[in-house]
Amino acid sequence: MKIVITTTTPNLDSEVDPRFGRGAYLLVVDPNTLEWQAHPNPGVNASGGAGIKAAQFVVEQKVDAVISGDFGPNAFDALHAANVPMYVFGATRTARDAIARFNAGQLERVGTATRAGGHSESKP
Repeated sequence: MKIVITTTTPNLDSEVDPRFGRGAYLLVVDPNTLEWQAHPNPGVNASGGAGIKAAQFVVEQKVDAVISGDFGPNAFDALHAANVPMYVFGATRTARDAIARFNAGQLERVGTATRAGGHSESKP
């Protein structure tokens, strides 16, 4: 199994990044073994379509789920079309904590975009 978590730095003890499309890193993690790889988010500096670029990367990784703080409508539609479940990390502060909560079934799965689209995400 593989999941993706948006993070501010490239490691498991990083703070989770609430921005899916413009989050600094996409951490691809096996939640059972904690093996991981960090990838710079391809949408972070996009002038537009950041959520779609990040979603395309996630789909290419063939992951079983993605965890972030929010999902705009374009990212949600792209991930939903690819059958990638999306979860919000809520009060979780680190990637390691998000993984533990995911494994325990304590994260909220989203069924719709969690925010409006457009440029409401700020760049780092």
